[in-house]
Formats: sequence, structure tokens, C-alpha cells
Amino acid sequence: MSTGARPTALVRFARSAPRVAVLAVAALALAACGGGTEKTGSSSSPSAPASSGGADKPAAFPVTVAHKYGSTTIDKEPKTIVTLGLSDQDAVLALGIKPAGSVDWFKEQPYGKWPWTKDKWGSVKPVIVGERDEYNIEKIAQLKPDLVIAQYSGMKKEQYDTLSKFTKVVAQPKEHPDYGAPWQVMTRQIGKALGKDAETEKLIADIGTRFKAVREKHPEFATKTLAVADSFEAGKYSAFTKTDPKAIFFSELGFKLKPEIDGLAKPGWNVAELSAEKLNILDVDRLVWVTSSTEANDRIKAEPLYKKLKVNQEKRDLFVPYQDPDIGAAFSFNTVLSIPYAIDEIEPLLAAVK
Repeated sequence: MSTGARPTALVRFARSAPRVAVLAVAALALAACGGGTEKTGSSSSPSAPASSGGADKPAAFPVTVAHKYGSTTIDKEPKTIVTLGLSDQDAVLALGIKPAGSVDWFKEQPYGKWPWTKDKWGSVKPVIVGERDEYNIEKIAQLKPDLVIAQYSGMKKEQYDTLSKFTKVVAQPKEHPDYGAPWQVMTRQIGKALGKDAETEKLIADIGTRFKAVREKHPEFATKTLAVADSFEAGKYSAFTKTDPKAIFFSELGFKLKPEIDGLAKPGWNVAELSAEKLNILDVDRLVWVTSSTEANDRIKAEPLYKKLKVNQEKRDLFVPYQDPDIGAAFSFNTVLSIPYAIDEIEPLLAAVK
């Protein structure tokens, strides 16, 4: 892959992880299965230790966390944690722990080292133990983790069973499809596994306060319908459904989402694929394009059928970069760490649209 193509590849996955994951594992059944017997891993790895912290002391262990493949009982405070969900490291970092291992993001932003996490990571770099939902089991085992977390993931049952032979594993939430759980649910799962329920609830409440403040400052948002979209190549467009993190973010800012988009998505997908002839579905009050380049922006704006939309003619569409600045990445992650950054960056842009 050429250097010029790599940012597009990053955006294609990082901005719509559910979509790529579904493409990769379209045949997977989403039914929950029973969990296997687990053994606790040994203590912290000297090569990539996780440092505990946080405002309150861990809750009394053991704790039991239910998930897609059953439930996992964690007997004592975990010291070495590996995160396999694409944004799981944010919640772990927010709770004062640096994961010993994490997954890669197309080698562009490994382990999610974005502006909202740089101070949390400091000089520590986790071991990269896989890419997307393809995990290097040997590398994970070498870290001797006490706990593996896979919330924003498409972890398969066989992967869960393999990992459970040498460590505790908390897989994705069972009440939601893969990549479809709200950030609050995933954060609570992570907080419970780490024995930090009280601190977790405070983090969630603080984010709720931030969203509420925006809604109160901009009551007009509640009267507007919004859609989030992208385009990776000419003639092909995508609109994100209500279960995608990006759409959830704008919903919590107060905007109404367009249910017709959900109806166009394939079962299990967080995105509806659109041809140019179906762009009228995006003729909403506010349209947010999350794009990777000015070339993509120019291509979208040049589409004859897009030019006919009122949202374009009346300049109610926003073209938001994924990186530089990292606005799109922030609301694509939609985590307890990235949300404040995303709000600070996107609020003035939205407010400026009349």
C-alpha cells in the first residue's frame, strides 16, 4: 500500500470499525454462548507493566462480569491488563491503568495514542498484540496478563476459549451486537472488571454533564435532524446508523437521527451503503461528513446528485477531518476520554451552521 493510500485505509477502518469488522466476519452468529473455565494469569510483565491508580480504592474482589460468552469471575485486583477492543484502552487509561498490550490501528495510530490519551500514556508504550479482531495469542500469553478486556470488539468464541485457558477474559456485552454497545455499557463493564465501579460511575456522570451542558446551551439542536456520512471512493457513500459511536455522539448532543438510515443497513451492520442515486436520504438539517482528505471533500461536493440536495445548497453540511485536527477520530472513538475533546472541537462548528 502506498503512503498516500494509508490514511484512507486508516479512516476506512477506524472511522467505521463495525463495518469493516462485519465485512471480515459476516458469517459469524451473534448468539451468546457459555463461557469456559478460566485460569488467572501471573503477575505484571516487566516489559510492559500496567500501573494502577485512580481516585478510589478497588472494590472488594471477587467480581463477576457477564458478557457474550457467559460470565467471568475475577478473584483479585488485576495488575496486568491487555485490551483487545479497538477503543477499550481509553476507559482503562481513564481509570488510572496503562494496558500492557493493545491492538493496532493500521500502523497509523497504534494503541489509539491520540491527543486525549497522550498524557495518560506518558512514555509507556503497550505491546501491539494484534490488528482489529486478529489477535496474536502468543504475544498476549508472553505478557502474562491477569485480565484481557474485549468490549468494542468482534471477538469470536474460539478466541475467547483459547485466551481463557491462561487468563481471565471479559468479552463484549451480550445484550448488544458486536460493536453496537453504548459507550456507557462498555465503560461499566471495564470498570466492574477492574474493581472501580464508583470511579467509573463518576466518569460516566461527568460526561453526561458535558452533554447536558451542550443541550442546554443549544436547545435548537433538538429540533434538527442530523446524519453522519463518509465516502471512500467515487460513487460510493455510507451513512451511519443509530448504533454507531458517531451517531450516538451526535444524538447525545441533542440532535435527532434519521431512522430511515437504519432501515437501509444490512442486518448486523452499523452503516448503510448508498449509491449516488440514494444520496437524498442525507438531505437532513445537519449533515456531518467525516473525511480523510480534501480530495474526498472535493469529490463529494462535485457529485451532481449531491449538488441538488438542500443541505448542500444551503451550506448546512460540515466536512470534518478525521485527523489534523483529530475531531472525527474523537467522536468516532466516543469514549470517556475522547468525548470531552470531541465536544470542545465540534460544538463551535455546529453552532456556526445556520
